[in-house]
Amino acid sequence: MIAAVYGALTLVTVQFLGFLAWGPIQLRVSEALTVVALFTPAAIPGLTIGSIVANLYTFVTTGNPLALLDVVFGSLGTLLGAIWMWRFRGRKTLALLGPIIFNAVIVPAYLPLLVKGFGLYQIPFTNIDLEGAWIPMYLFGVVAIGVGEAIVVYGLGLPLSVALARMGLAQRAGARNEP
Repeated sequence: MIAAVYGALTLVTVQFLGFLAWGPIQLRVSEALTVVALFTPAAIPGLTIGSIVANLYTFVTTGNPLALLDVVFGSLGTLLGAIWMWRFRGRKTLALLGPIIFNAVIVPAYLPLLVKGFGLYQIPFTNIDLEGAWIPMYLFGVVAIGVGEAIVVYGLGLPLSVALARMGLAQRAGARNEP
């Protein structure tokens, strides 16, 4: 269920936000669902599979083999972020950093190759051309993806976690509640 919701929400986000959901600046609303890992370790494979399915969408729709980088490494970021979240579930503020840190460090490492594969060389909303400039593109990606991830995880995920806790999900999943 978690995989299906994550995957579907990512696809909806891609349809409405376009390159803001998969390019150098990412606002994937589905990343708010990573907070489910605060309540149950079963969310870890669900989020990972959902990420794989969502990232496969880019590969299938574009046919670009470089999109497989996102399937493997983008999904790895989701997996590690969810594991971190479960591990630090008793300290919510620290736990929410997991998806932000892992996605901000991993995704920009391959994103210049992916973006180049799609013929995009400029930082969005600027005239800065990054063709062949991996280090500036990586550093831009760390900041841009980190900020986008933080907006989604803290702006949408944190309130979602509060709502789920109030609904009693934490007790049913056997997780600890944070005051």
